[in-house]
Amino acid sequence: MSVWFKLPVNEAVPMERRLGTSDAVVIGLGAMIGAGVFVVFAPAAAVAGTGLLVGLAIAAFIAFCNATSSAQLAARYPTSGGTYVYGREQLGPWWGFAAGWSFVIGKTASCAAMALTFATYVAPTAWRVPVAVLVVAALVAVNYRGVTRTAHMARVIVAVSATALCVALLVAVVGPGAVRELPDLAFGSWYGVLQSAGLLFFAFAGYARIATLGEEVRDPRRTIPRAILIALTVAVILYALVALVALVAVVLLVTLGPDRLANSARPLADAVGATGWNWAVPVVVIGAAAASAGALLALIAGVSRTAMAMARERDLPVALSAVHPRFEVPHHAELVVGAVVIVLVSTTDLRGVIGFSSFGVLLYYLVANVSAYSQRGVDRMYPKWLQAVGAAGCVVLVVTLPWIAVVFGVGVVLAGCGYRWIRLKKFNDT
Repeated sequence: MSVWFKLPVNEAVPMERRLGTSDAVVIGLGAMIGAGVFVVFAPAAAVAGTGLLVGLAIAAFIAFCNATSSAQLAARYPTSGGTYVYGREQLGPWWGFAAGWSFVIGKTASCAAMALTFATYVAPTAWRVPVAVLVVAALVAVNYRGVTRTAHMARVIVAVSATALCVALLVAVVGPGAVRELPDLAFGSWYGVLQSAGLLFFAFAGYARIATLGEEVRDPRRTIPRAILIALTVAVILYALVALVALVAVVLLVTLGPDRLANSARPLADAVGATGWNWAVPVVVIGAAAASAGALLALIAGVSRTAMAMARERDLPVALSAVHPRFEVPHHAELVVGAVVIVLVSTTDLRGVIGFSSFGVLLYYLVANVSAYSQRGVDRMYPKWLQAVGAAGCVVLVVTLPWIAVVFGVGVVLAGCGYRWIRLKKFNDT
């Protein structure tokens, strides 16, 4: 028999519950803040113009619907794996696999996006790939040493990035080059607005990281739902303020022009520089570097724990379910995730991985919404219409993503399903 089937599921090693509500909130914020504020407005502006503000509102509402589903499910199933576990338990193994595989591929792409964002803000063009590789290796090492170190570093990173956002907002509003009146600018088509919402959804998806902490938080039935909703609320408020820096997307659209916003590798830093207060640009650069590093730190931890949960069910190699005897982390999974991310940052570009990441994460939340919709009785915490709207919204945003992201995403999902089918057939034959 293959080595894939030698470890019984019931021999999985549990992890210690060390984290409280504030820890979980900070880790969730660390996973969210780096994505949206510092990188995703540029591709959204390219397809929607000023309609990206409407896209932001749509993405935030769908994220809220998804967050209520994740919170409701996490209260019922307080274990690592997130919607991979929820889908298996509520709908069946294939649903769980589809969610878990979509999460792994989508969030691995997110890891690459955050590493490339970090490198884009801090390094010249020729050094961006080596710097991205180094930051991935460094943060895998931090995660390897334990989840409490991840939480402590996340607090520092969130504080630095939030400070940078406040500086950027201040400069955008009162700087000498700030625009005082909103101009009449192109809105873009509704298809472009929906596509921007799909891309901007990338900015809100970090709260799923909290659900993957089910085995590491104290009192998970109470802690996880609270932490998810608190983290999402804080992120929405920050993004609403940054919608003022996306009204610096209106400032940007005036002072830099829509083409420069759409093509900017560092849109927020360019926005601040356009106001004339150049002293603030290094502050934004430091904040962007901290935010993207924080998101990468949380993402590596989240992907590795979902991979561990899938390995426990033999949907991925059993070796990935190993938990380090001293540091109590899924160390094999973290090392593999880090290696794959290093390959991605060496071979792809930032905008390509954003679209692909959104595809995988939206499929993940589609399964989460359907799973939550199927819950009954005491397990139900929110009305069913929220899950129905969330599921429909995920489908709409998926089909409006850039076609190359959809085609490539469908191919990778089918490849994963084909792998599972072959594995099951081999297991049944033995």
